[in-house]
Amino acid sequence: MTLNGCLAGLVAITAPCAFVSVEWSAVIGAIAGVLVVVSVLAFDRVRIDDPVGATSVHLVNGIFGTLCVGLFGDPTLMQERVVGYSLKGGLLLSGDPGQLLVQIQGILATAAYVVVVTAIMWAVIRTICGLRVSQAEELEGLDVGEHGNEAYYGFVMQSPSH
Repeated sequence: MTLNGCLAGLVAITAPCAFVSVEWSAVIGAIAGVLVVVSVLAFDRVRIDDPVGATSVHLVNGIFGTLCVGLFGDPTLMQERVVGYSLKGGLLLSGDPGQLLVQIQGILATAAYVVVVTAIMWAVIRTICGLRVSQAEELEGLDVGEHGNEAYYGFVMQSPSH
């Protein structure tokens, strides 16, 4: 979980890195570290299978980082680094909600695109080869079914009769 906290901080600062001060970068990283733990626990509670926490690290903190441009964006840095647009900065530093609303709009547009493209891809995959393996293959382990050997020798589930 510690490494996921570090990764979450890196993911969260990616979108706003050019537009926030070093101090706000530290705040964003700290919030991301807490957010990844909370989201892993939330996904576990609703029984979403994510054994390495990738959704919490990348999706949750990617969205958070994108929102951080609209929350913590420094008006001076935004004016210096974005040519051709009049940006007022993030809500917390400028009092203007405009950039935050633009960030939310971008997140929603991206989510809509991803849902549509993913649905199309799943439909194609389901038609061609199916989305699931058999229950027997799942219990045996996909390393055996897909590659013909165990990932870790001797590390297999045994039935109670053995």
